[in-house]
Amino acid sequence: MKKTSEAARQKRHARIRRRVSGSPERPRMCIFRSDRHIYVQIVDDTTGKVLASASSLAQELREQGLKGGGVAGAKAVGALIARKAGEQSIAQVVFDRCGFIYHGRVKALADAAREKGLKF
Repeated sequence: MKKTSEAARQKRHARIRRRVSGSPERPRMCIFRSDRHIYVQIVDDTTGKVLASASSLAQELREQGLKGGGVAGAKAVGALIARKAGEQSIAQVVFDRCGFIYHGRVKALADAAREKGLKF
């Protein structure tokens, strides 16, 4: 059986999710990275509700001329999710990289969210 990179990511994701869980006081911030875009959600796992979400497809980012999920787009999405979390009075989150390597776009999103005041 041939091992693909997606299968390896799914395996890492399952291993991470065994330990990482969001609570009402400290919800989980999970990301998804595709070839073209990047998406992020803040989730309360106890109720199963999405508290805030942002992506590189957001109208606010399109109006600024940012399109796509490159490093610049990931930084903008990180700043956007931090602002939306602040509006919901969320100061701390648990970071769930969903099996993606903490490098490049994932790191850019996390650093931008930290710069805007989100703690994890």
